[in-house]
Amino acid sequence: MSRLETARIRGVLFDLDGVLYVGDQVIDGAAETLQWLKRNGIPFRFITNTSTRTASAVADKLQGLGFDIDAAQIFSAVSATRDYLARQGSPTVHLLIRDSARTEFSEFDQTDSVPDYVIVGDIGAAWDYRLLNRVFNELMAGAELIAMHMNKYWQTEQGLQMDIGAFVAGLEFVTGKHATIIGKPSEEFFHLAVANMGLEPHQVLVVGDDIENDVGGAQAAGLSGVLVRTGKYREEFARRSEISPNAVIDSIADLPGLLSSPSG
Repeated sequence: MSRLETARIRGVLFDLDGVLYVGDQVIDGAAETLQWLKRNGIPFRFITNTSTRTASAVADKLQGLGFDIDAAQIFSAVSATRDYLARQGSPTVHLLIRDSARTEFSEFDQTDSVPDYVIVGDIGAAWDYRLLNRVFNELMAGAELIAMHMNKYWQTEQGLQMDIGAFVAGLEFVTGKHATIIGKPSEEFFHLAVANMGLEPHQVLVVGDDIENDVGGAQAAGLSGVLVRTGKYREEFARRSEISPNAVIDSIADLPGLLSSPSG
């Protein structure tokens, strides 16, 4: 494990689901940790791969859970995907996302023919062979594949649930194309949030429950990565991973103690 150099840490990026809450259950100590950071003048932002809500909707959920957080502090894969598409001009799209996130993409034309981009987000049980085969044919006809993220699975109150990474990987395999990944572990996604705090990557740590997308993605982007043993964390998965977190803590409640330690 690479030692966390706490003396150089000036800001924190938090994953949300599995770190601050699971479902509608707040993780003990989460609110207190955010308050501690505020008291100590340490800025923080939130980076989430959720593809079912806009940043405003995520903020509403957090406020409903008792957190004093506004949408400007949240960097979401949905908003980042919209911004990416806007930089491409006026592309046509095939959106594989929930209705709750579609308002972010109202400026883009959807088409029944071959689109410029196929956008893969979370559509839950709507996946079936017919839909996958349609997307396969669109990609083979020239459409480009965009994945809001590459999460393998996520934690629900009922247990682990498969995420969209498996579908994206399958589409890559069958078409020979490589998806453009917008959210974590994209380096650009981390750097957007870091720049928003006016800091450099080496001054920021990421706290997450996903050793690959949160911790590994952070480290690849020049940030430090702290793994929490909440949410989707499973000891056997962490043990098998080639990624070595800068620190592992039981939960977000232990972050103040970690940052207060001279050795990390």
